[in-house]
Formats: sequence, structure tokens, C-alpha cells
Amino acid sequence: MCKLICLMITAMILICGAQGEMPLSFAGAMNNAGQKDILTVKNYDTGASFTESYTDIEHLERNTQVNTRSYGTDSSASDANGADAGSPAGGAGGLEASINSNVIGKAHIAWQSFDPSVSSKGRHQLIGRSVEDLTGVFSIEKFIQLWSGSRPGEISVDWLPCS
Repeated sequence: MCKLICLMITAMILICGAQGEMPLSFAGAMNNAGQKDILTVKNYDTGASFTESYTDIEHLERNTQVNTRSYGTDSSASDANGADAGSPAGGAGGLEASINSNVIGKAHIAWQSFDPSVSSKGRHQLIGRSVEDLTGVFSIEKFIQLWSGSRPGEISVDWLPCS
């Protein structure tokens, strides 16, 4: 009888010890679960690309509007909305992005423009580029304009301060 009681007590101790909690690092990783929100827009005809990426998100309120247009190679081409482009012969178009975000986490905002008509060894000539990486609690209000056929200084990037 004593052996049976000792065996029961040993079994209870083993069962209680096996129900331990998960390590804190595991619980933190599972709660984060790698939340991401990524938007990438590329206009191959005009050589413009834009990326907006949020990772390790605790809070995100995002309002992003992106417009991209490519006009044909003749003056009677229409834009994406069906309006008459009136552009000169040769490809034309552009990319515009308006960002308004409130973030707790990490943000990556990047754009680049290249000349799609000039290719050297399979690579296009880079005209302009911007990469911004942010971490913490912040607000972003930004407007980006990329046009084909533009010159340096005509590309507009504006930051508005946080409130």
C-alpha cells in the first residue's frame, strides 16, 4: 500500500512539473508573429518605382495613394484614366505617391527612377534614388513625384513635420 501511495505521489509530481510555462522569448515572438505591410509599385515604361514597407508593427494607420501613368509612343495616346495625354513622341508618364501614416514599428520608404531607354550591359542608367528607414513611434506625411523625361531638381520629395 505504501508503494502505491509513493508511486501516486511521484506520478503527480511528474505531471505537475511537465506543465511548465513557455519561455518569455517564445511568447514574445509568437505575439509579434512578423506582421508586415508592404506596397511596391513599378512603372517599367517610365522607369519609376516606389516601395512602402512596415514591419514589426504594433500600431499602423495608413492612407497611401499611388497614381502611375504610361503614355504611348504617339501624341494621340491616352493615360490610364482614358484622358488624352498630349505627350510628344516617345514614351512618357510618371508615378505619384501620397503617404499619410501613423506608425509604431519600423518603416522603409524608397523610390528610384532610371532611364528605361538607355541600357548598358543590361543595366539602366540610374537617375535618382532615395531610401529612408525609420524605427519607433512616428507620423509620416510625404508626397513623391517622379516624371519621365525630368531632370535632377524636377523630382519632388517633401517631408512635412510631425505634430
